[in-house]
Amino acid sequence: MTETTTPRRGLLIILSSPSGAGKSTLARRLMDWDESLSFSVSATTRAPRPGEEDGVHYHFISAPAFKQLVSENGMLEHAHVFGNFYGSPLAPVKDAIESGRDVLFDIDWQGAQQIRNSDLGKHTLSVFILPPSIAELKRRLVSRGQDTEETIGKRMLKSWDEISHWDGYDYVLVNTDLDATEAQLKTIVSAERMRRAQQPGLQAHVRKLQMEFEEGQE
Repeated sequence: MTETTTPRRGLLIILSSPSGAGKSTLARRLMDWDESLSFSVSATTRAPRPGEEDGVHYHFISAPAFKQLVSENGMLEHAHVFGNFYGSPLAPVKDAIESGRDVLFDIDWQGAQQIRNSDLGKHTLSVFILPPSIAELKRRLVSRGQDTEETIGKRMLKSWDEISHWDGYDYVLVNTDLDATEAQLKTIVSAERMRRAQQPGLQAHVRKLQMEFEEGQE
């Protein structure tokens, strides 16, 4: 990609989908497309799993430290899942978008809603990925070969809960063909980067044009 010389604010890019709809693959492709994109590293109170590194896969912190961050409004979004807390620390995200770097979030509809309702909501781009059919969604989950039938059944139930919140997003893409969906996603991101709210220098530029115009009338 070619860099723009126009200063801009970064975007908070939210990708959500039911499990198996292609969200993680699209997130990886988006980051391969633009290496300036950074992935939001969540904080969690659960213990690290084998191979996980602090600050790379998650920020591993204690429950008291997590709760303190929440009480100090230091979390952009957070949730309690299966006995552990998960959340997105606010400070690194704020620093990134103020310096013009986009941050990518792979979160569910609840986290997306919290971010949209935050002080950074106006800098958010949210995209929901739908499967072409329920049968195809189940086929993709089964083809992974990672889960038991019982687990797949639970994932399917959770999937419908996720899908039911599709209308809370800025854009909704039906992932029938991965390459086509990737192209659509890139188009959306490119356009949203040029939103007026993302270009803090526009007002000063217009004032400069006004001064030039007024000087030309003298």
